[in-house]
Amino acid sequence: MRFLSALVASALLIASPAMSQDRPANAQPWDRAFLPPAPEWDGASRDLLRPASDPWVTAFEADPEHDFSPDYAETRAWFDRLDAASDLIRIEEFGVSPEGRPIYAVIASRDGAEFDPSKPVLLAQAGIHPGEIDGKDAGMMLLRDIAFYGRDDLLDRVNLILIPILSVDGHERSGAYSRPNQRGPRIQGWRNTATNQNLNRDFMKLDQPEMQALMGFIHRYRPDLYVDIHVTDGIDYQYDVTYGYNGEDGIYSRSPATARWLDSTFRPTVDSALSAQDHIPGELVFALDDRNPRAGLYDGGLGERFSNGWGSAAHIPTILIENHSLKPHEQRVLGTYVFLEAAMRLLADRGLELREAWQADAALRPAEIPANFAPAEAPIGTRQFLGIRYETYESPASGRTEIRWLGEPDPEVWQMPFYGSRSTLSLNRPDAYWVPSYRADVIRRLRLHGVQMEALTAPRTVEVEMLTLPDAAFAAQPNEGHVPMTAGEPVVATRAWTFPTGSVRIPTDQPMGDIVVLLLEPQSSESFFAWGFFPEIFNRVEYIEAYAIAPLAEQMLAVDPALRAEFEARLASDPAFAADGDARLAWFYERTPFYDERYRLYPIAREN
Repeated sequence: MRFLSALVASALLIASPAMSQDRPANAQPWDRAFLPPAPEWDGASRDLLRPASDPWVTAFEADPEHDFSPDYAETRAWFDRLDAASDLIRIEEFGVSPEGRPIYAVIASRDGAEFDPSKPVLLAQAGIHPGEIDGKDAGMMLLRDIAFYGRDDLLDRVNLILIPILSVDGHERSGAYSRPNQRGPRIQGWRNTATNQNLNRDFMKLDQPEMQALMGFIHRYRPDLYVDIHVTDGIDYQYDVTYGYNGEDGIYSRSPATARWLDSTFRPTVDSALSAQDHIPGELVFALDDRNPRAGLYDGGLGERFSNGWGSAAHIPTILIENHSLKPHEQRVLGTYVFLEAAMRLLADRGLELREAWQADAALRPAEIPANFAPAEAPIGTRQFLGIRYETYESPASGRTEIRWLGEPDPEVWQMPFYGSRSTLSLNRPDAYWVPSYRADVIRRLRLHGVQMEALTAPRTVEVEMLTLPDAAFAAQPNEGHVPMTAGEPVVATRAWTFPTGSVRIPTDQPMGDIVVLLLEPQSSESFFAWGFFPEIFNRVEYIEAYAIAPLAEQMLAVDPALRAEFEARLASDPAFAADGDARLAWFYERTPFYDERYRLYPIAREN
């Protein structure tokens, strides 16, 4: 295998002109010279760096190339030292990873253990994808400067919480081969967790202990602004700090007042701060076609399994930062520092406006809830875009035309068609849902979401809508440890149903009501059902033999003219059915009282 790897590496060095530029004779293939060149940058934010001689220098700053991020133990030891040295800093552990590592937050506040409720709270989270660790290194610098270097005024009117590493196990599966599309740090963590799960798909189903801990932590501190810090992939462009939120530029949001404030107040202020420090901020967009960069842009979807989609539905203002992967680690870290400091200063001045906005959103109770967003079929407008020059060439490796990015800002501003997302399903909001006690797993996850519910202390019979899912089916491929399911078109029937002790009634008239609907309606692509939580509805236990159902069916035809007419119509319209004796007998069986009335019955009920 080593010999084969060496041959492959040699072939790459010979075949790609971009890889051989300025390459030392003894260079190794993992030095990422195969990446496009980065535009020259010498931003004013470099003044934020402390010298290696400083007693509070971070590992990132101490590295001569500013291309290093410390491991879990080194990071925790540095924060423990900061905690011990400053009354403004404290560490709170709030979970444990599958491999037994504590998950912790670093809190900067003048308030001690109990926050002043009048102060806005900024929660910045790094390392949900551990290779994308800019937020950790930027947060270390910012917290150090708050503690010792004159930025403690930031805490006069705002509290800051930093989660430096959320996926702590993935962070420790580190090496030089984690993210081939990203320029630094030279040692990076792994995208998925120890259980090979992507935490950035888990905001709704809450499978993983890291996300369960995070959700409890978020609801305990109820941040006024939640910033989820990533590094993006995709095409090259001039922007180094891109960020977004559901509802920007007037697009649909489940939290419209919040989106308007972020559009009108947050983005202009933070963009100005970034630009003043020689960063290039941009809206979070994705290329429609990575191999045809000018084909257009799209919003990446509005799904609630991601932080920004979840935050919109939970009415917790959420910003998703995607720093640009092809910019140097130093540039990205410093841009993140500037972003977080600007956000704190803005929350100090106008954070109560944001609080009023999200509180207004949390009071909304829409009768219909759009769901299952898909890319728009036609562009909804045009966006100006700062691109990077590129050329195409014929690749002997792929046998097709490929793109070579040149690392030079294109002087022409690209006019790009922009494709938003459209809802493909509208869900009606019932008064409440009923979840039976034996689905304790579902009840627990709903509680982690902060959902309010009534637990029965005795059995109760209520009139509810029950859904049978005759067209439900499994997906062909697993996803995130589940085999997804599609619900098809449900058959709805009103029944008197008895729920046992421990069952819960969940009203939708609550701030998390939209989350409840999206999780419990089986047709929702973000629902527990869609993630495959209810495979038991496919179980059939009782059957009937042909020697029993055939004479029974003949009697049914003899005594029920309406049934005979329905059967004959089916025979005439469906030749395959007419030719299938088993299907014909099954048709009769389904119309007898012997048939299992709970087959394909979804066990969660609606109350209207």
